Order: sequence, then structure tokens, then C-alpha cells
Amino acid sequence: MDPQDFTGSNAGKVIDCKKGYWAFIPNPLPPAINWSLHLISELTEAERALSRMSGLIDSFPFPKILEQPFIRSEAVISSRIEGTHASLIDIYAYEAKQLSFFESTDDVREVHNYVRAMQYGVERLQSLPLSLRFIRELHAKLMENVRGGKLTPGEFRRTQNWIGPAGSTLSNAAYVPPPVEEMHQTLEDLEGFIYTSSEIPPLIRIGLIHYQFEAIHPFLDGNGRVGRLLISLLFYEWGLLSKPLLNLSTYIEKHRTDYYNLLLGISQKNRWEEWLCFFLRGIREQAEHGVFHIQQLQALRMQYQAIAEHDRNSERMALVLDFLFTRPIFSINQLSNILEIPFKTANDYVGKLVQLNLLQETTGKTRNRIFIAKTILDMLQNLESKR
Repeated sequence: MDPQDFTGSNAGKVIDCKKGYWAFIPNPLPPAINWSLHLISELTEAERALSRMSGLIDSFPFPKILEQPFIRSEAVISSRIEGTHASLIDIYAYEAKQLSFFESTDDVREVHNYVRAMQYGVERLQSLPLSLRFIRELHAKLMENVRGGKLTPGEFRRTQNWIGPAGSTLSNAAYVPPPVEEMHQTLEDLEGFIYTSSEIPPLIRIGLIHYQFEAIHPFLDGNGRVGRLLISLLFYEWGLLSKPLLNLSTYIEKHRTDYYNLLLGISQKNRWEEWLCFFLRGIREQAEHGVFHIQQLQALRMQYQAIAEHDRNSERMALVLDFLFTRPIFSINQLSNILEIPFKTANDYVGKLVQLNLLQETTGKTRNRIFIAKTILDMLQNLESKR
């Protein structure tokens, strides 16, 4: 890391670590923000799009079917940014076959852990505010029994890390985060900023927090995924969305080079406005895409409603149909266990849906059968698209 590259910024300072490398220490938030017309316009558009998505979520007539597909899609894409390759189908198939954790691939386990971490975060926020303790717990869930799982899951690093191409070292890294002692102070400052009420608009605050977390890089592994989890969970905790359904990772993956360059550009050249405008455009785009996908899900679920209404037990059939949207690849045991209905009852409902061509059996076996709701799955896979 060349200290001369960081002379044009007041976002922090570069220190000589006296060990052949330099490190960057970000200043406490908030920075001085240039409230240009461009930034205000991007903020207004992002707030408008997010408000529309929020209203659609709150009025959605089938609330049980929304959260799981969006969370799994975000998990797939956020993990893919870090080089993990597992599809939405892989995750649903893993869950349906109910394999032991170690029978799946490393990639599938990592994505599945992301899903678990998000679900854990939503539940944990009911009793613990977003804090350093919360962040450590989230990291522990994310890194449990996966690659990088030996790198102190749930603990802030005790050694220096760095960011750069494969093979780079501390002396030639593109970026070196704060040394351990300074890291702890920057984390305390960040926690204080999250806790403290502010007149800064929430979307701007989340953009600032994301930069700061990535600049601190407090873990030996998993910083990018934790940082993106925190975006979703801040939207949820601050009441901007009643469910964590804004899949910002889709936008970040599509503009990955700009994303990394702008984060580094803050540290090097004070490019706060460019970063915040980029971040707000991502919120607007993904909120608009979210509205589109939610409307698609609602339209398809409404088509299936007639099936429920014509069944002798319409309420239970509606629950089965909702289940298909959350688990489009499943076993009868899974359906029976999750809906808490007898195996025979679950089998009867599956038989009805097979006759209606809403389900197909995929194994050709008579036992341990796996079923797929292809129309639903095809629609959910569109959540992964880079529209």
C-alpha cells in the first residue's frame, strides 16, 4: 500500500506500522457531506422506490411466501461475489434432500450458512440491537463449519490482514486495514454512530456504515458477506422495510469493479459523494426490481388460489401452496414436518398437485421421493438475474 495514494482524502489517515508496510485508519463517522443537487436527487429517488416496495410488502396478501425466496437469492448472490458458486436450485435441493451438513459441497454449505445468518439476525434483533456483539454473533453463524471456519469465527481479528490480488503481501497490498489496537477503537466509534440518533437520512447513514465496516475489515474472513448482511439488517432494524427483502448484492455484483473502486476511492481520494450516489442508485434499482418480483409472485399465487378454494379443506390447501413458494424442491417428509400434518395427508396433497401438473417427481423412485414445483422455481430463479 503506497501512502502517496491516500494523500487526497480526509476520510482517515495512513500510519507507518514500522514493519515494512503502511495501514489506513478511517476517521469516525460522519464525514462532511457535500449535499449536491445530484446527491439529493439520488436520495429522493431511492426513498421513493423503497417506500413503494415497503408498501407492497406490507399489503402483500400471502406474507408467508415472500421472505424465504428473497433471503435465499440474496445469499446466493452475496456469496457469489466472494467466489462461491452455488445456485438457488442447489440450496433448495440441499434442503429438500435433508443431507447431513458434510454431504453437501463447500459452496452450498457457505450459502446455506448465509441464509441461517440472515434468519438468525432477524430473530436476534428482537432482543439485541445491532452492535459489536451482534456483529460477532452474525459472523459466527456465517462461518460455522465452512471454509474459513478455523479463522476464529465470531471473534474480531487478532492479527493484521490486508486486501489485494492473490499472492500479495502486507508490503504490496492494495489496502491494509487498521492494526488490531486501532481497529478496536474504530469499531467502538462505528458502534456509537449506529446507536446515536442523527438527522442524516437513514439511507445515507447505511451507505456510510457500509464503507466504514469494510474499511475496518475486522474479521480474518467473511467481511464482505457480513457487510452486506448488515445492510439488509439495518433496513429491517430501522423500520425501512418490514422484511429484509432488498437484494442489494445483485446490484453490487453487476457493478463489482465500480463498487470496490469507489470504496477504495473514499479512503484514497475522499470520493464520498460518488460512493453515496452509487449506493443510492443501487437501492433504487433493487427496490424497483423487488416491486417487479413481488408483483410476479403475487400474480402466480393468485392463479393458484382457485385450487385452494375448490379443495375440501381450502385453508390447508392454501398452506400447502404457500409452502411450495418457500420450498419449490421438497420431500413429503419435509412438507409433513414443516406444516405439522400427517405424512399420509401430505402425500395426498402432493398427489393432487401432481395430477394438476403443478408438481413433478424427480427421482423416479417409490421411496424418498423429491418433488419440484417447476413454474414457481423458474420464477424464483429470476431473483438471481442481473436485470
